[in-house]
Amino acid sequence: MNTKEAVVIKNSGSHYLLSELPLWSPFPAVLKGRIRLRGGESTNPVAVGDRVEYVSDTPVPDMENPATIVQVLDRRNYVRRRSTNLSRQSHVIAANVDMAYIIVTLYFPQIKLPFLDRLLVTCEVYGVPATIVLNKVDLYREEAGDYLADFLKIYEGAGYRVIQTSALTGEGIDTLREDCKGKVCLFSGESGVGKSSLIRAVDPSLDPKVGEISLVHLQGKHTTSLYEMYRVATGGYIIDTPGLRGFGLVDVGKDEIALYFPEMLKVSRGCRFTPCTHTHEPGCAVKQAVEEGIISAERYNSYLGMLEEDSKFR
Repeated sequence: MNTKEAVVIKNSGSHYLLSELPLWSPFPAVLKGRIRLRGGESTNPVAVGDRVEYVSDTPVPDMENPATIVQVLDRRNYVRRRSTNLSRQSHVIAANVDMAYIIVTLYFPQIKLPFLDRLLVTCEVYGVPATIVLNKVDLYREEAGDYLADFLKIYEGAGYRVIQTSALTGEGIDTLREDCKGKVCLFSGESGVGKSSLIRAVDPSLDPKVGEISLVHLQGKHTTSLYEMYRVATGGYIIDTPGLRGFGLVDVGKDEIALYFPEMLKVSRGCRFTPCTHTHEPGCAVKQAVEEGIISAERYNSYLGMLEEDSKFR
């Protein structure tokens, strides 16, 4: 039986949808058992965005006669996280991504900088370019002027591009839509930051689920439960993911974490000792840069938190 190649565009647990991109003609598929067993420490051996080989008993697979995924092809890159704080298993969020858009808001829900920094470090580790999308700016720009300016200083100063958006007013949507053309883009972030609303704003023909914000805790209610790729009418593809409530690092040793903070890597060449943990060593250029405001204290504190998390995990 001849194998064919396709891309995974939806993952709902043990069932998948595939399409032979750039042709958009989704069809169902299941996973061959031996691939599932080879997943090792990953909870999902096949992720949205994966290129796979499949076989089918019928010319056009359907729900009664789905195709069978027999091989996952090499990934160009991927984004994955530790499944839980105490688990050694990991979960691949998406594979073969051209750009990861990390959606955040300063408020509604309130931003957690350590969470954002873990996502950014993970993208650096696996070679996925990252852009920060600061959403819902219509709700807080006037009230949070100084905080907004500080946020931009921190992350643009670290070398990241920040796009300010509002799904309600349309601000930044044209930029986001143009960025997605011809690319496979990952939209990811905490629950309630407005990923689904942004996707609908980029292409109104799409209809991912939209959640509400709990006014008690200002946290997003988990709505999207599937990993799914959408074709954008103006060109390109968006991978939508469930809202994340935690993000543990995988495959990053304690002595490597600093390498994935671009602003720290830049100045660390001036450290007196190599390797340098940038915590207690004399003549540390990174600590000096923090004291001088060249590296933000917020990012440095996130780095220290990751060191502590790594020690607990080990």
